[in-house]
Amino acid sequence: LMSSISEKQNHIVDEFKKFDSWEAKYKYIIDLGKHLVEMAPKHKTDMNKVKGCQSQVWLHAELLPDFKIHFSADSDALIVKGLIALLMKVYDLEKPTEILKNPPKFINEIDLGTHLSPSRANGLNAMIKQITNYAIAFEMLAKSKA
Repeated sequence: LMSSISEKQNHIVDEFKKFDSWEAKYKYIIDLGKHLVEMAPKHKTDMNKVKGCQSQVWLHAELLPDFKIHFSADSDALIVKGLIALLMKVYDLEKPTEILKNPPKFINEIDLGTHLSPSRANGLNAMIKQITNYAIAFEMLAKSKA
């Protein structure tokens, strides 16, 4: 059984507790990025580009027949790719309502915000906003089909 968004967030918080330095945490984040599922080249469009990121970031979302959102993403910067991978771990294949009810509180819990450069933090917020916007749009779509 797939765990809920809050369980997934708690899992990430637990993972981060295992590391004793930020260097180790960054290594872990970069590693997550390296294992991010390859994004289809056809989705690397200007339309899927996340605005507000210093590096190139693409985020694509599609609503599946069971009304869950499947996200795919990529970035040309290793650390950013890792940050996306963290968000994907939490929000991929979740329903729009669940995404909207569960903001990424793990970011503060692992103290990530304070350890990112301002531009990376802005980029992270831009990615979260984009995920939220997709969820809002798909929720409205789902309601119109109901």
